[in-house]
Amino acid sequence: MASNFVEELKWRGMLHDAMPGTEEHLMNGIQSAYVGIDPTADSLHIGHLVGVMMLRHFQLAGHKPYALIGGATGMIGDPSGKSAERNLLDEATLRHNQNALKEQLSRFLDFDSDTDNSAVLVNNYDWMKDFSFLDFIRDVGKHITVNYMMAKDSVKKRLSAEAKEGMSFTEFTYQLVQGYDFLYLYEKYNCTLQMGGSDQWGNITTGTELIRRIGNGKGFALTCPLITKADGTKFGKTESGNVWLDAERTSPYRFYQYWLNTSDEDAEKYIKIFTFLSQDEVASLVESHKEAPHLRQLQKRLAEEITVMVHSEDDLENAQKASNILFGKSTSEDLRKLNEKTFLDVFEGVPQAEVSRSELEGGLDMIGALADKTGFLGSNSEARRELKQNSISVNKEKVKADYMITDTDLINNKFVLLQRGKKNYFVLVVV
Repeated sequence: MASNFVEELKWRGMLHDAMPGTEEHLMNGIQSAYVGIDPTADSLHIGHLVGVMMLRHFQLAGHKPYALIGGATGMIGDPSGKSAERNLLDEATLRHNQNALKEQLSRFLDFDSDTDNSAVLVNNYDWMKDFSFLDFIRDVGKHITVNYMMAKDSVKKRLSAEAKEGMSFTEFTYQLVQGYDFLYLYEKYNCTLQMGGSDQWGNITTGTELIRRIGNGKGFALTCPLITKADGTKFGKTESGNVWLDAERTSPYRFYQYWLNTSDEDAEKYIKIFTFLSQDEVASLVESHKEAPHLRQLQKRLAEEITVMVHSEDDLENAQKASNILFGKSTSEDLRKLNEKTFLDVFEGVPQAEVSRSELEGGLDMIGALADKTGFLGSNSEARRELKQNSISVNKEKVKADYMITDTDLINNKFVLLQRGKKNYFVLVVV
């Protein structure tokens, strides 16, 4: 074994619970484990990353990881931690999502190596789609009592007096379907461990119960803590929704900013979970950070590591340059390198005004651009005064009162950035 997987999870704060005997089982040669991934979108979001990181550590420790796309379970909806049922998907959408997810997972897991522990992607839809309802309730359902299923926390919560809605039969069967996945992978691939978030414990142990009763074997369970934020707000969410791994949904700039803006307390926790830095590297970073917290070394390193892992070195560099546009010294050239999505992300919340393309053809004078046509400054006289004091920039370059804005100033053929002093920005949008 290259390393002790459970010990690795422990120091990283990634171990919540493990069935007795799990650690010893893993010290006994190459083992196989799986994590289930919900395929309801064609991208992972950062809430999925802990499970993916567990699989990666598992592979690094010499074991064989299985990523299970929950095509069948995605059609039902998992009641754990949910207050309502989810939307059900058709097969074409599921297949599209599966391919997109594999692409993202391959940044973390090695699916292509010739070694015994190369990663494998499976989809439970493939073995559930031809399983008839009668066969399922006869072959699987009869082995688990309703009392056993009702005792699970995920079921109890949904049936409690506080729950707004009850629980459909479809959702109630979820733990049986997930339990059957574990049994299937155990019988077909000798997969002996299922991992997931701590809210999955009940579903995972239903699987170990089926392996015991039907497979006459032993399955193991291991869970990680649910990731929280020190301020009590939900991890992985922003005002505009999930933080996705797909650059089209969450730009690398916004992704980088999410990690950069974590609190000191969270950064110290996240750098262990979301990077592959060694224990010594993390300890020394935490030490340096405590000596000079204003430098935000932890946040910067966390944001750098995870942005490169999910996106690329180039994307990190562009995100850092974009970050400097608002807060540091940057040039007109840096500004022109931003794509439209990143430009809008960087200047989100900055006041805007629309001007027509025809106005730029003959050149838009600075007084018009600053006051008359846009209202960026309160009056023409204020515009003249600021221009005289050399405090106005167009696209990060200082301009005089006689400057004319034309279509050569357009960024992405659409925007012009006006600036007064260091901190006051205004965007002209050409329509």
